[in-house]
Amino acid sequence: MRTRVLLAAIAFAAALPAAADDAFRVIVHPSNAAEEIAVRDLSRLFLKKTTRWPSGVVVQPVEPADDRLRARFASRVHGKSLNALRSYWNQVIFSGRDVPPVEKESDDAVAAFVRAHAGAVGYVSAGADPPGVKTLKLQD
Repeated sequence: MRTRVLLAAIAFAAALPAAADDAFRVIVHPSNAAEEIAVRDLSRLFLKKTTRWPSGVVVQPVEPADDRLRARFASRVHGKSLNALRSYWNQVIFSGRDVPPVEKESDDAVAAFVRAHAGAVGYVSAGADPPGVKTLKLQD
């Protein structure tokens, strides 16, 4: 009996999506040559520590207003809580160095921004499949 329960639990866990990778989808303008991006590099783009793509185009990060999605992104990509990330941006703003990424109200609005700006990078819910953008694969 114990073996069956263990096997059932393993089968159930294997059927679940990998929560960290399936929590969001990273999108860029279709003209962007990238096919994948390292998590470390993605963090640098959203923290505005890297300001240009390898092609020379200025990076324009955009994120959704959904705090649950932002919290998953912050944890997976930055290794920080959403509150820690907000604290980081408060310090950056206060010092006059920069401002946080553009914030849009929905996945559709994030995708529209990405479609309209060649240097844009954003993220949307994992289940979203917006037309006219390219999805990047995340590398650890």
